[in-house]
Amino acid sequence: MTTTGTQTAVQNVPQIKPKLEVLIVEDCLADGELVVRELHRTGFNVSAHQVSKASEFQEALKNTSPDIILADYNLGEWRGMDAIEMLRKADLDIPLILVSGTIGDETAVECIKQGASDYVLKDKLSRLPSAIHRALQEKKLRVERTEADQKLAKKVEELARSNRDLEQFAYVASHDLQEPLRMVSAYTQLLAERYRGKLDEQADKYINYAVDGATRMQDLIHDLLTFSRVGRAEMVLKITDCNAVVEQSVKNLQKSIEETGSTVTCGHLPSVMANGPQLEQVFQNLMTNAIKFRDGAIPVIEIGAERKRGDWIFSVCDNGIGIAPENAEVIFSIFHRLHTRMEYSGNGIGLSICKKIIEQHGGKIWLGNHTGPGCTFNFSIPAMENGDLKKNAENQRGTVGGR
Repeated sequence: MTTTGTQTAVQNVPQIKPKLEVLIVEDCLADGELVVRELHRTGFNVSAHQVSKASEFQEALKNTSPDIILADYNLGEWRGMDAIEMLRKADLDIPLILVSGTIGDETAVECIKQGASDYVLKDKLSRLPSAIHRALQEKKLRVERTEADQKLAKKVEELARSNRDLEQFAYVASHDLQEPLRMVSAYTQLLAERYRGKLDEQADKYINYAVDGATRMQDLIHDLLTFSRVGRAEMVLKITDCNAVVEQSVKNLQKSIEETGSTVTCGHLPSVMANGPQLEQVFQNLMTNAIKFRDGAIPVIEIGAERKRGDWIFSVCDNGIGIAPENAEVIFSIFHRLHTRMEYSGNGIGLSICKKIIEQHGGKIWLGNHTGPGCTFNFSIPAMENGDLKKNAENQRGTVGGR
């Protein structure tokens, strides 16, 4: 009984509302009192301070921390809207509501465009409490959004730093591992050459395992080093003719193309602001996959591009074994393979390199829609604007002049 009585007594204690600090910008003392009286009548616990001059307003901002500002539109020497500019210069986010005797709808809308939270006519002060609630709620949402943006920016920076550390580790690890692994590979191959067939069949099998493992590890470290090097050097972008880039990629793959009887056709491609060697690697990796992942058919590769809004969308199509739609995302993950090494060689890093390069160019890469056997890879590169051409021309003139 005692406990219940105590709980009832606590529940009956009236809840004290937090005090609302209000700064009233008004040259008529009676009008300011009417505003305060209306807020008290509607349940606000108000602490109000009234000013009428710009100098008084600035002084009040220094000495108080108002939750909301209620300003008359016309104050004689200055206007309530001037207070918004003062708040902006002071970098203060305090909601301001215009409380005016006469103000047209067009003027009111313009004031809201300039930063006022709302406006209330003096003969309709009953609207003021709801306007204040709305303005305070909007500020709360702004604060929460700003905090969320700051947290997100911090997370992005942490992720970027983590990625840099991982890239540094991958580079150092793969670079430093090359020499000892080269020695292991050399001696296991020497062991195979000298002792294959001289020991029993089981020993030959073990030797083959060692040689194969060392070779695959060398390939893996080479690929990892290639991946970690992408983006380590400064990205130097210049006007790049994609036709020349594809032509060089085809020359690099000439041996594989001839051995497989592959056909590569290419429509006219645009010039873009890009890093030529890196873009060449993208085309080369995609064509290598097209040649590798085939099922008896002679590889046919078609390369094209089309302009869509502010981007050039490139396409590399083939008639190979294709990729299931459910694997459209995972194929760009580093070291992710859809097939065993017995079926197709490789370490599953080529598409990861393509993704990294294209994203550093401000584009994206994806598995496109494709009809028939094979698949299509699309990637975007921002199209050049006139400013890019002008800047490049100025740079070239500067280089020539410097010589």
